[in-house]
Amino acid sequence: MLNLNSNIKYIKGVGEKRAELFNKLGIFDVDSLLRFFPRKYEDWSNTKSVLEAENGENVAVKATMITPVKEAMIRRGMTLYKCRFSDGESIINVTIFNNKYLAKALRVYEDYVLYGKLEKNFTAASMSSPKIEKLDTGVRVHPIYPATGKLTSNAIAKVVKTALDSLGEIPETLSDSIRNEYGLTSLDRAIRQIHFPDSDRDMAEARKRLIFEELLTLQLGMLKLKSANKSETSLQIKRDYTKEFCTLLPYELTGAQKRAIAECTQDMKKSVPMARLLQGDVGSGKTAVGAGLVYTVCKNGYQAALMAPTEILAFQHYEGLSAMLGKADIKVELLTGSTKAKDKREIKARLMAGEIDLLIGTHALIQNDVEFKNLGLVITDEQHRFGVKQRASLAEKGKGVHTLVMSATPIPRTLGLILYGDLDISVLDELPPGRQEIRTDVVDSRYNARLYKFMKDAIARGEQCYVICPMVEESEETEGLKSAEQFADELSQGAFAGYNIGLLHGKMKPKEKEKVMSAFAGGDICLLVATTVVEVGVDVPNATIMVIENAERFGLSQLHQLRGRIGRGSKKSYCVLISDSKSENAKERLLTMKKYSDGFRIADEDLKTRGPGDFFGERQHGLPKLRIADMLEDMEVLMLTQECAHKILERDYNLDLPENQALCTQINNMFRELTY
Repeated sequence: MLNLNSNIKYIKGVGEKRAELFNKLGIFDVDSLLRFFPRKYEDWSNTKSVLEAENGENVAVKATMITPVKEAMIRRGMTLYKCRFSDGESIINVTIFNNKYLAKALRVYEDYVLYGKLEKNFTAASMSSPKIEKLDTGVRVHPIYPATGKLTSNAIAKVVKTALDSLGEIPETLSDSIRNEYGLTSLDRAIRQIHFPDSDRDMAEARKRLIFEELLTLQLGMLKLKSANKSETSLQIKRDYTKEFCTLLPYELTGAQKRAIAECTQDMKKSVPMARLLQGDVGSGKTAVGAGLVYTVCKNGYQAALMAPTEILAFQHYEGLSAMLGKADIKVELLTGSTKAKDKREIKARLMAGEIDLLIGTHALIQNDVEFKNLGLVITDEQHRFGVKQRASLAEKGKGVHTLVMSATPIPRTLGLILYGDLDISVLDELPPGRQEIRTDVVDSRYNARLYKFMKDAIARGEQCYVICPMVEESEETEGLKSAEQFADELSQGAFAGYNIGLLHGKMKPKEKEKVMSAFAGGDICLLVATTVVEVGVDVPNATIMVIENAERFGLSQLHQLRGRIGRGSKKSYCVLISDSKSENAKERLLTMKKYSDGFRIADEDLKTRGPGDFFGERQHGLPKLRIADMLEDMEVLMLTQECAHKILERDYNLDLPENQALCTQINNMFRELTY
């Protein structure tokens, strides 16, 4: 008999080769298969006759096969199978493409359920490639899974059914008291009903149970992380040097910056380490806050580290901070993957000797041989690009180290408290004076000729442009979407022939990306075609135009992040959102970008208007992957699980009680998947 830990290949009908296809979907054992939940369902229980159905409707029809299958090869590798069905009143002409197995299984005068798009005219009805099942044995509610080319949703459903039929009762993970208090069904029933629900009510019960368990596991894990940061520390800051730091600046800090520095400094004076998120809109001055804290920490005799997600961003921090802090005799160094071996050895030796006050770098900072003499503060820039574990491994370079993580992704406060449950939050909700507002326009592709002339005029003045595409390369499934590779070719051979065009996307090797971004920052590339990989990028003050193709495909917060790449210099900047979408909802969402420039306001609008699960665009790094719960749609359940998690930890902090053992395993499994 199978159990939850059994390898996927041992399920009947899978085997070695098919197991590899499941592995690509992150399914390795029976447990991960059963927690690979359907993304939607097709309801075949509510059947209609041809006369009742609308033309073009996806519908289930009970019908009898009335003619044998006729086979016709239309070209090599493409065979059509044609036959007719009747629902008792109307004839349905059915065409099946390239499915010899189904065509051979059909029998004249047997009853079936056909599910698919019904096309009707005055004389006939037809269905192309409908799904067909026998009336007496077919499943009435069909689960639809996220499938790959070679592994269809139907194939996944069959394997799930086989696994469930071969399993005994699925062991419970929540105590009876929790299930009773929150009205939750058993895990065994929830898993079986989520895959093959008997009714809408059973499916809703199953979802409620599984969402609650997943969010409870997330809350427990995050709360344990937060309390792990609250052990005693000897690294207490004795004196605040903020006023002295302000004399180094050629400008006045905003009220929000002063407040954030004060909150962090107060934290660092306590007996437990600071663990704080600094959340600020693009251009709100997070780096200056970080610099102020570095100054105070170093003046108190400790070292600091700043980790950035890319070499070019690390270098930019190094240039800015060494110029600013060098005046006060604070020694700043840069350590990245590109640092020469000899220089690396020297930097590491000086770091251990305490001769470096602030070390700036990339992932290179968390290597085992990087040792600090007296590390007091760790800052990570663009927090969502790093995992919780990466942040922790840098903090482990010292004992009881203070940590500050900076993020330009505006997140509504309620959501932030949950996403960054292991951190206290400071918000920069004020832009420095003189920061220009970017003009934003929403147009369709008919404006391309005018837009290209506008871009060429800007390039002629020595300015630079970004063009953002939603995909790296073309795909049959997403016809009509601009891909960066294809569009860069189109522009370089067409409207921008002879211009120096760069291409940047996430599938490129890190060194290639750095090279392109450096060339753009240095002015060698005048037009950069890219994917959202530039969302977290460097300051290119000379870039004044950003064009975003298929803008309706992005979340508002993501569009705001992208827009923040321009308007970083003194010249007027323009963001042009291009969309040919006919959807009124999509147009309305994009006009929000024209209306608002405040990232937090946009984040709130995004929460209200965008579909569940799409708020962040790509999944945030450093957060466990949620399989069924949705951070936004399930906000009420989130609050309930937060309350439940506190109760559990107050009574049994280490989850040692037998009733909490399974939850402890769930937490370990969920947080084991975090990005290193």
